[in-house]
Amino acid sequence: MCYSNALRKQRENIEKELRDQIKVKFHPKSTYTPYYHLNGFTHGNLQIIPMKDPTTIYDASWGIIPDWAMDDPANFQKKSNTLNARSESIFEKASFKDSAEDKRCLILSDGFFEPHHINGKAHPYFCYQPSTSNLEGNVFVFAGLYNETHHNTLNATILTTQANDFFMEIHNKGKRMPLVLDPHYFEDWLDPGISSQEVNEIIAMGMTSKPFEAHPVSHDVYKRNVDTNQPYIVQPIQKDTLF
Repeated sequence: MCYSNALRKQRENIEKELRDQIKVKFHPKSTYTPYYHLNGFTHGNLQIIPMKDPTTIYDASWGIIPDWAMDDPANFQKKSNTLNARSESIFEKASFKDSAEDKRCLILSDGFFEPHHINGKAHPYFCYQPSTSNLEGNVFVFAGLYNETHHNTLNATILTTQANDFFMEIHNKGKRMPLVLDPHYFEDWLDPGISSQEVNEIIAMGMTSKPFEAHPVSHDVYKRNVDTNQPYIVQPIQKDTLF
C-alpha cells in the first residue's frame, strides 16, 4: 500500500511540468514546500486537484474523513486507516462511496515508497518515473478521493489497484500499487457528469504506461513520525538491487 509520498519540485516547476496535461495553479493559501518523504500516518498535507476546482492545487490532509465521522475525526483516524482506498470497492465502502460519486481528485507526486519483502523482512523501495531533463524525475498523479470538513479544509485518500508486473516484483507481498493515472484520463476523472460505471472503466484502463524505476532506501521511512524535506532518505543504498 502507498503510505509514503514525495514531491520534491518547486511550485513553479510543478505547474510548468503539468501545463501540457492540465492547466493548474497552486491555491494562494497553500502551504506547500518541497518534501522528500511524507509519512501518511502523520496525516500531513498532500497536494490535490479536486473536482470542485479543477484548475487549482489545494492542500489536503492525508487520510479521508467521511461526513459521518466529522464530529470526531481524531477518533475516526485512530480506528480507521483511510490513507488508501481499494479501487475495486470504493462504491461499496462507507468511508469512500460518497466521495467516489462526486469528490474525486488528482494527487500530485514525483515518487513514493513501497515495501519489498526478503526473507520475511520488509525493505523500503523508492519508486519514480525517470526523466532525461531533471534529477527528480517526472511529476505524475494518483487517482484519489477527497472530502471537505466543516471548516472548509480538505482531506484525501490514494486509490490502489492490483499490481502490474513491475510493482508485483516490488510489492511482492501485498501485490498492490497506487493507481497512477495516464494524462489522457485526467479530465475524465474530474468530470462530475460521468457514471459509476465510467469511473470503474477509468480505474480498469487508466494506469499510466510510462515506466517506473525503483531502488532501496533507508529503513527510516518505516518510522511513523518521520517526515523530511531532506534528500538523504531517498538515496540508493544497494546499487546492485535496482529494479
